[in-house]
Parts: sequence; structure tokens; C-alpha cells
Amino acid sequence: MITEPTDIAPSTPHLPLVQQDAWLAPYEPVLRARLERLAQRLQEINQQYGSLTKFASAHQRLGLNYDPRRKGYWFREWAPAAQGLFLVGDFNQWDRQATPLQRSQDGVWEVFLSDKDYDQRLTHGSRYKVHVVTQKGGKDRLPATLRRAVQDEQSKDFAAQVWRPETQFAWTDQKFRIPNFVREPFIYECHVGMATEEARTGTYLEFAENILPRIQDLGYNCIQLMAVMEHPYYGSFGYHVANFFAASSRFGTPEELKHLINEAHNRGIAVLLDVVHSHAVKNEAEGLADFDGSGGQYFHEGERGNHPGWDSKLFNYGRPEVQQFLLSNLRYWLEEFHFDGFRFDGVTSMLYHHHGEGVGFGHYDQYFGPEVDDDAILYLQLATTLVHDCKRSALLIAEDMSGMPGLCRPISEGGVGFDYRLGMGIPDYWIKLLKHSRDEDWNLHDLWYVLTNRRAGEKTVAYAESHDQALVGDKTLAHWLIDAAIYTHMHKDDPDPVVARGMALHKLIRLLTLALGGEAYLNFIGNEFGHPEWVDFPRQGNEWSFHFARRQWSLSTNPELKYQYLLAFDKAMVTTARNRRLLAAGPAHELNIDSNNQVLIFERAGLIFVFSFHVDRSVFDYRFFVPQAGRYRIILNSDDAQFGGFQRVDDGLTYETFEEDGVNKLSLYVTNRTALVLQRIG
Repeated sequence: MITEPTDIAPSTPHLPLVQQDAWLAPYEPVLRARLERLAQRLQEINQQYGSLTKFASAHQRLGLNYDPRRKGYWFREWAPAAQGLFLVGDFNQWDRQATPLQRSQDGVWEVFLSDKDYDQRLTHGSRYKVHVVTQKGGKDRLPATLRRAVQDEQSKDFAAQVWRPETQFAWTDQKFRIPNFVREPFIYECHVGMATEEARTGTYLEFAENILPRIQDLGYNCIQLMAVMEHPYYGSFGYHVANFFAASSRFGTPEELKHLINEAHNRGIAVLLDVVHSHAVKNEAEGLADFDGSGGQYFHEGERGNHPGWDSKLFNYGRPEVQQFLLSNLRYWLEEFHFDGFRFDGVTSMLYHHHGEGVGFGHYDQYFGPEVDDDAILYLQLATTLVHDCKRSALLIAEDMSGMPGLCRPISEGGVGFDYRLGMGIPDYWIKLLKHSRDEDWNLHDLWYVLTNRRAGEKTVAYAESHDQALVGDKTLAHWLIDAAIYTHMHKDDPDPVVARGMALHKLIRLLTLALGGEAYLNFIGNEFGHPEWVDFPRQGNEWSFHFARRQWSLSTNPELKYQYLLAFDKAMVTTARNRRLLAAGPAHELNIDSNNQVLIFERAGLIFVFSFHVDRSVFDYRFFVPQAGRYRIILNSDDAQFGGFQRVDDGLTYETFEEDGVNKLSLYVTNRTALVLQRIG
């Protein structure tokens, strides 16, 4: 039984979050305490810095910054426990004693290098590091807020690089706006390095020239860029970040990344950064670990600072300087590169001291108890506030599998402030179904529940598969469905039944996920045409091969292969959903679940969706209820020949409702393993 919290006066109105979900009433004091802590922290920031935006400007002071008035570079580094800092590089012949820094009271060390001092002059392209002396000795480190890190081809050693080209990048995206995308994002998750067909690392410029036109043509209005933040190990997929302010030099220069984003905007495509603030690489040579020798600084000391499953370091979100570092990082990417928002990686790990490892979330107590990291909650509230202050229309997505209430509701309502959460249970369900259940045994009631079970008022990004399902050790949907036949039986004239079954279900699974699963939709690069292989980056275990770290685009454009049909269906599916404003509509309404014939029918955005999952049964004169009387026509048919189907249903027919048993009904020829979308035309 839900009771009123005893420590809130009866006259006090409930938070909107609690008004929406009565089960949250016992936890309202915790929600209010979170809001009070946030208000107190914002007050402290405003008093000390003037505003949250000004607080998030550490990158303008720290690191290497050019002073046009004094004609030279300031270099500053926060290292409160260090005993001495020295700037070293090719400008001073890597002499570790030549350029000492002076320490200020706040633990920031600094030095000014004038352009007039030709013996120690920094120029565009110069390489440098900071030599940090601690109680444990001296080490060459990469500066915490460096803007560019480059790797030596022979030694594989990383160094910071001065980046101040004579010509500044000229943006032409001033008219780009994304308010509609916030409501209806069709997200194309992508990795620049693996976006080329050749066995090598792709570039920002190649992506802009070759891949953006494909994405635009398919109808996606948003890209989510992975692995942009610099990381020493390519095979980490970009999730072991070392240099938070540096765009990865593997793919090109900062200007070339700006060109990619500018070109996307000019094509009407928003760009999200896959931002990693949940952890950091533990490498000391390239990253932040034990930077000042204190054992902490950016991260928690001792075992609390180590992620048990990721072999990485965990930020201390309660430390003001760490808050400032991470918030400044968000502002930097928004302003310097014109990103339109962020997909926050590993939010579940941030939210809980147990990081969600091996934990099943089945009770509200788990969202408000001692295992919740209150410092992380505060940081995320600061982060979402800052991002929306900097760019009102920015899109914020949380990768959270715990289902924490309010994570994706406005802070004013008692929430954390994200716009969307990833529907992580959906792809897990599909893979589990394909691995462990015969087609004949699929339970449509379970399927409906999984795809519609989400918190009311909190938007979800639905997806059938992302990069997680594509990684080596797992398989994409196409690979699970078609298996080895994907290599041998994909010719358009090959009647192989395994391929026929796989292609039919591939289309049904993706359309059903889009139509039922959320208020946004995501696809991983290449999966729209059933890319035949997993993703595995060059590493010692595969003899440093690029074979699986690329996308075989030519398969989708080869007129002799069946991949073209899956690509055509994906385009038609997305186009239909965009034209009908499907994602902006309310939740779907169940019309019929027929376990005997394996037929699922529902309505959303005024469209009627008919799915038949039966392995072999096709039903003539299949009658079912529809909410509105009138004439209907088929606007999308997965069995159409242009999508590799058998063309068993005539799309040109008009279907008129009739009254039966006191309700409006339609009659269709429902063929097995087919999805039909109908629109009322009068």
C-alpha cells in the first residue's frame, strides 16, 4: 500500500514525477533531497563563478591556450599533489628541466611561452608532454585537457601536439536547427574508422563524402559518432578514453571532423557524440590515472577507483574539480565542434556503487537505497542542465539498463534530465529468442510486453541491434538468422529456404521494433542491409587484421545479391515512419493477438500494423477489428518483390471496413512471415 511520506507536509504538492507514478510516493523525500542538493551546488557555483556555463570553462584556462594579447602560449595543469611540473617537447629538445611551471594556491601549475622566445617557441605541429614529479618519481604525461594527441608510427608512443592552423574552419551550418529531431530521432550509430570497405582505418573526410549521402538517402536524421574521444587502443571501440578533449587523430584533423559535422548539418542530419564519462583508461602514459601521484585526483582512491568488469578507472564525481573537468568537456564538444547532444555511455555503472554488475532490478528500493551513487546523480543533473543551457535543443540519451525512475524526465519534475534512455532489453530479447526458441514457439504476448514495457512519460530509443550485438563473440541479427548461408546463398535467384526465412524475419523484427519499441529508433552502421559479419578490430589475437573492422557496402549495391532488398526495406520502413510522424505519436494500441495463427495487430499514429510470424500458415479472409471505419490501403508490405518477398498480397487493392459483431472490421489475406502497414484513405 502506498502511503504519504511522513516528513512532507500534507499541503506540499507532490513532485510531478510522483504525481505520474504513485509508487514513487515513499521515495519522494529522496527525490527532494536530490533536488535540494543540486540547488545548493548550483548556488555555490553561481556564487563562485557567476553561472554554471562559466564554471564549465576549465578548458579555457587549463591545457595549452594561446594568448593573442601577450603573443604566446599559456600552459596550465591542475596537479595539486605534484612536487613539480615541467613542459617538455621538441621546442626545448625534450629537456625535462628547461621549462618549469609555477604552482598557484589552487593546485594549478602554469608557465607562459612567448612567441619572442625563439629558443623555446611552440609552433603549429610541435609535439610536447608535461613531466610530472611526484613522491613516486618523475614521469612524462599527456596533459589532461590536450586538444590533440598523435601517435608515433615507430614507437607507438603518444604525444600532445600544438594545433593552431593559420586558417580557422569556416562553419556554414548557422541555419541548422533540430527541434523536430528531439521528438523523432532516427539514429544511425556509426564508427568513422570502420566505415570504409578497404582493410584500413577510414577518415572523417571519407565518411563525409561517402557515408553521409547514404544515411541521408535512407532517411535517418541523426548520426551517433562512436570512438571520437581519443583512445590509445583502437580495439576498445573508443570506450577506454585517455584524452577527453581530443578528437581522435586516427581519422584525421579537428578541422576534418568539423567538416563532417558541418556537412551532416547541411544535409539536415543532427550529430551526437558518444561521450564516455562513466570511466577512463587506466593507462598512466596516455591517460589521467594517478596524474599527480596522490592515488586519486580525478578518480576514487583504492579499489573504489577501479571498475571490476571494465579494467578501467572510475571518476570521483563528488570532487568539484572533477565536476568542472567533465562539465567543461561537454561544453567544449558542443561549442568547438557543434555537436547536437550526447549519448552517455555506461550510465548504469555511474548510478550505482555495484555498477549494475550481476544485478537484477526488480524493486523501487534499488533506485533509492545505499547502493545509489548520489555524487553521480548530482553530476548527471549538472550535466543535463549545462547541456540544455548551452544548446536548448540538444539531445541527451542515457545508456541505462536499470530503469531508474525519472532518469529521462526534467529536473524540475524530480528527474535527472535526460531526454531518452536506450531500450537495452529489446535487443537482448531478440537475441535470446533467436538463440533459444523455435519459430513455432514464439510467444506473441511476451513479445508485445517486452516491446511496450517502458516507463510512462520517459522516452525510449528502440533498437533491434546496436554495436553491442555486432561485436566479436556475438552475432548480428542477420548472422543469427541466416548463419553460414549468408556467405553462400545470397544470390537473388537462389531459393534457399534458410535465407528466405532469415530475410523475412529480419524485416519483421526491425519494423516491429521501430513501430512498438519507443519514441526514437537506432540502427548500427551496415545492419540495415544485413551486414554478414561481426565487428572485430585489429588486435594480436587476429594478427592485427582489418577484415572485420570495415563495412562491405558493395554487397548492398550489388544487383545480383539479396542484400539490396533488406536495404530497400529499411529505407521504406524509415520513410514511412517519418512521413507518418510515427515516433511522435503516442503508444501503440493492441487490436489482436492471435496465438493460433501467430498474428499480431495494433494501431499507432493512425496506421494499422499486421504481423504474421507463422512459419507456414497463410490465412485468406483474415478478419480483425479496426478502430475507424473507412477505406484502407497497404502502404508497406514486407513481402513485396522489391524487398525480396514473394508478392503474395496485391498492394494496389483498397480494403473497406464492414460491420461484424457490432464493430468495424477489415478482411485481409495474411501471409506467413509478413508485415503489412495500412493507412486509412477515406
